[in-house]
Amino acid sequence: MLQTLWATIREGKIELLESTELPEGTKVLVMLLPDDETGFWLQASQTSLDAVWDNTENDVYAQLL
Repeated sequence: MLQTLWATIREGKIELLESTELPEGTKVLVMLLPDDETGFWLQASQTSLDAVWDNTENDVYAQLL
C-alpha cells in the first residue's frame, strides 16, 4: 500500500515530520518540492484542467454563462 509521509532535510538527513513504524529496508521514493508549493501544484494541474475544459464538448456550458 502506498503511504505519503511529510519530511524535511536536517543536516543532510531526511527526517519524518510524524512518527511511523517503517520496517528496516523499506524502499522509499523522495520527491523534492519547491519552497513555493502553491505555484508548483497550480502549474502541475494546469495540463489536466486544460484537457478537461478546453474541448468543444464543453462549449455548451460556456453558452449557459
